[in-house]
Amino acid sequence: MKKIIAILITGSIIAACGGGNSHTTATNTAPSPETAQAGNNENPAYDPNRGEGKFKDVQVNPKLDMAIANEGQKVYNVKCSSCHKLSSEKLVGPGWSGVTSRHQAAWILNFITNTDAMLNIDPKAQAQLEICLVRMPNQSLSDKEALSLYEFMRKNDGVK
Repeated sequence: MKKIIAILITGSIIAACGGGNSHTTATNTAPSPETAQAGNNENPAYDPNRGEGKFKDVQVNPKLDMAIANEGQKVYNVKCSSCHKLSSEKLVGPGWSGVTSRHQAAWILNFITNTDAMLNIDPKAQAQLEICLVRMPNQSLSDKEALSLYEFMRKNDGVK
């Protein structure tokens, strides 16, 4: 009797876990009007250095604004530190050391304020997702918070 029960339980587990995925999820792959300029192959034209979002041409002061960086550190402590270390070490997300030298300001600002759109279209953001395996949640950052967080990233990278 115990063997029959064990076989039934094992069979139930295999049936529940096995088999193909009969459920599919439809995704909207149509590009936004801002990025859709179809070429000959109907793929949208995309500039990976531009980023995806409202920040286009960000002028960065070579000198660090310490007051803004300190505000950014407060944002980091509340919204970012549980997933990102200030070193190059990966926690949930990538470490922040050197991030401002690896990515342009507009790209970083667009990514932290419009993460989902960037993950859907930007090759660099998609590559990070493949490494980290976890989508960054929307932190609902205001533009002011995003700019202060970027200044804190610069401070972390040694800008003075």
